[in-house]
Amino acid sequence: MDVTKNYRAGTIITEVIMLLVGLLFLVPFYFLFVNSVKSFGDLLTSAASLPKSIEWGNYARAFEITRFPEAFLNSAVITIASNVLLVLISAMAAYKMVRRDSKFNRVLFVLFVAAMVVPFQSIMIPLVKVTSTLGLMNSIPGLIVCYLGFGVPMSVFLFHGFVKSIPLEIEEAATVDGSNAYGVFFRVVLPLMKPMLVTVFILNTLWIWNDYLLPSLMLQSQDLRTIPIATFAFFGQYTKQWDLALPALVMGILPVIVFFLSMQKYIIEGITAGAVKG
Repeated sequence: MDVTKNYRAGTIITEVIMLLVGLLFLVPFYFLFVNSVKSFGDLLTSAASLPKSIEWGNYARAFEITRFPEAFLNSAVITIASNVLLVLISAMAAYKMVRRDSKFNRVLFVLFVAAMVVPFQSIMIPLVKVTSTLGLMNSIPGLIVCYLGFGVPMSVFLFHGFVKSIPLEIEEAATVDGSNAYGVFFRVVLPLMKPMLVTVFILNTLWIWNDYLLPSLMLQSQDLRTIPIATFAFFGQYTKQWDLALPALVMGILPVIVFFLSMQKYIIEGITAGAVKG
């Protein structure tokens, strides 16, 4: 009886602590949403308080200045295209490296893992020179190619661990039934990768959608601006239009928040399954 009481008391205390920690992480969202509907003067004088009057016009002005539909479309095209290519290329590469356990494939996998720790800032200048030479600057396809180069190492690493958990007997049975190598992968292996496919898609979406540095280097045209670049227009050298920047930030993060909340259950499932070797 005492053990049960202590267990329940300990559980309640733990839940309260976790609730407080969760609320602590929500504080930035409170400041973001509350201040997005304040006037500029009200925002500067009392950032932590509730708004005296709700200024929905901030959203309308930010929507117009950022040309939000155009920026949203650019971000969506870049994110979706990069993700689809990353998932397909990385899944096939990881599958081949696991199923053909040669010395070359082991060295190749080590190189992929090593590429994950290379700081982006250290290759910014060579990247600009190479993309300029190849004619990839100031184009959405060129930016997608760069995202493939930077995103494949982590994606291959995640898929590599997951493929090990897939029983080889399933593939052998499909081969006996007459499937070729492509049929085995696309009809048998790829559907079994669904948890990791969704996990990689989510992680890359959060990265690509919110990325500012790479698009700012690659895209100079106003018509090609993504949401982070369009939002940065409110931050000048001498002025910062927080009353317009915050609504733009809210509009920019809402789609990815909704996407993440609807798909988050697959993250733990995919990573956990990938950590267990079959």
